[in-house]
Amino acid sequence: MDYIKIIPCLDTKDGRLVKGVNFVDLKDIADPAETGEAYSKAGADELVFLDITATVEGRKTFLDGVRRTIERISIPLTVGGGIRTLDDMRELFDLGVARCSVNTAAIRNPSLVRDAAREFGSERVTVAIDTRKNPAMPSGFELVVEGGRTPVGKDAVDWAKQCEDLGAGQLLPTSMDADGTQAGYDIPMTRAIAEAVSIPVIASGGAGNLDHLVEAVVEGKASAVLVASIFHYGKYTIRQAKEYMASKGLTVRL
Repeated sequence: MDYIKIIPCLDTKDGRLVKGVNFVDLKDIADPAETGEAYSKAGADELVFLDITATVEGRKTFLDGVRRTIERISIPLTVGGGIRTLDDMRELFDLGVARCSVNTAAIRNPSLVRDAAREFGSERVTVAIDTRKNPAMPSGFELVVEGGRTPVGKDAVDWAKQCEDLGAGQLLPTSMDADGTQAGYDIPMTRAIAEAVSIPVIASGGAGNLDHLVEAVVEGKASAVLVASIFHYGKYTIRQAKEYMASKGLTVRL
C-alpha cells in the first residue's frame, strides 16, 4: 500500500545544517549527520540533504557531509546541490545515496535528466523545482534558479511536465515565497504541478504546523511532505506528525 512519506530536509552550507527564510538569512543549527541520525531513529521515511550554496559557489556537493550522514542513518537519502554531470551522480551513488536531485543543471541542460534516467533508472532521479509567484506565467508560477536568486522566465508547471517526459522519477517543488515562513505550503503551486504529472510530487517550503502537512496531501495532492523548521526547532516530533496525519485519515508508516 502506498503511504504518505514524511521527509525531513537537511539544508547545509559549509558542511553545517542551516535554515533560512525565503532562501536567505541562514542560521547555523547543528551537524547534519547527527541530526540525520536522530531523524532516522525517530521514524522519518527518508531524508533529503541539500547543499544549498554549491551551485552559487560553482562547486560540487561537499561529499564529507554526505558520507558522514549515510554512515549514521538507515533510511534512503536524496542529495542535491552542485550536481551537474552523470559522474557527479555516480560519485554520490557510490557513497550509498538513494537518489540525486538536480535543479539548475537540469534547466540549463534538460538532457541531463533523460541521460540520468537511462543510466541509473528514473527512480533514482529527482528534479527540484524552485518557484515564485509570477502572474505573467500561464500557471502563475515561474522557475527560479541559483538558490532562488535568478528567475528563468519559464513556467514551472510546463517544466514539471517536461521533467516527467524526460524520465524524472519524482519532483520536489519548493515555493521561494513560502520557504521557511512556517505559514504553510504553497498549495496552489503544489496542486498545479501534482495534477499536471503522474509521478510523485513532494511538497516543500513553508510547513509551520501539522495541519499544513495534511493540507499538502489533501489539497495539494502531494505524495510526500518535506519538513525542516518545525522538526529542527523541536516544535513537533516525527511521531506526532505521523499520528496526526493518521488521525485525519491519511495512510502513513507508523
